[in-house]
Amino acid sequence: MKTFLLTVDLLLACAIVLVVLIQRGDSGGALGIGGGGGGLFSARGKANFLTRTTAILAALFFATSLSLAYLSKQDRPSSIIEGIEREAKDGTQNDSAEPSAEPPQDDVPLAQ
Repeated sequence: MKTFLLTVDLLLACAIVLVVLIQRGDSGGALGIGGGGGGLFSARGKANFLTRTTAILAALFFATSLSLAYLSKQDRPSSIIEGIEREAKDGTQNDSAEPSAEPPQDDVPLAQ
């Protein structure tokens, strides 16, 4: 589930970047006055379409990011103390924290 959401989140981020880069800046005209009426893909219609697309992609990106944060919170204890208590209860230890007392066993015999 996390992998799927992470993939969707990444695709949404790329799509947002592309849609924002496609949009044209509003540098012409005072208060946007001027030009003709608007069909779907006239200058004004295209701007409205891209603005709505950006808003929808941003909302989806926000939702997947919150979902990923929620799922990652569920996998780990809320505090270090709870994690230590859980390890003590289960009888598991983190091997990387303490070195092993036994030397490593090699299959290669020592030269004498």
